[in-house]
Amino acid sequence: MKILLVEDDWTIALGLEYSLQQEGYITSLAYDYKTAKEIIEKNMTDFTLCIFDLSLPDGSGYDLCKLVKKKSDLPVIFLTALDEEVNVVMGLELGADDYITKPFRIRELIARIKTDMRRYSHSAQQQNIITVGDLTVHTAKGKLYKRGQDIPLTALEYQLLLTLVHHKGQVLSRDQLLENIWDVAGDFVSDNTLTVYIKRLREKLEDDPRKPTIIQTVRGLGYRIGD
Repeated sequence: MKILLVEDDWTIALGLEYSLQQEGYITSLAYDYKTAKEIIEKNMTDFTLCIFDLSLPDGSGYDLCKLVKKKSDLPVIFLTALDEEVNVVMGLELGADDYITKPFRIRELIARIKTDMRRYSHSAQQQNIITVGDLTVHTAKGKLYKRGQDIPLTALEYQLLLTLVHHKGQVLSRDQLLENIWDVAGDFVSDNTLTVYIKRLREKLEDDPRKPTIIQTVRGLGYRIGD
């Protein structure tokens, strides 16, 4: 799990980063609003949780929370030295999931992180949501989104993608994939057809279809969708 940590106090920031890494989390650290904003706009899909200090030298954790929630439904925890109720309520109304008041114990923050992640994981399962990198598949709706943008798929393309994401990280042979496509098509699907549909999916999903990172070819075995 990768955490975006934004804290302008270097002592607190480095201490938090070290403690989070000791717990096995990958962290990306920013000390000001400008740097954090650039990270959010370029790499938000890399993260699974955000921790924002409310008071930054060039902006506010509130505004960072707004940016995150526009791009992705990730849990956001606020760090604040302001324990007045109005500040807490404002943060929660913007979509923040939790807050912790300085000074705090690192064990308490870790517990909050785990609780928020469990809640989001449970919510995603209830909504039949599968994520792969910056792709989100809403299986109940039959919809695919890439960075929040709706990606239209044909029935065969969707069935092929669904087969891959339901076996995320596993290598599926061409025969296994053909069986699933055949089921939805209702007629014979050739090996050449599978190649065509893999190509079509890559054109819709990959940033560079010539260098696919989402649907990977495993030579001599078949295909795998990335973890």
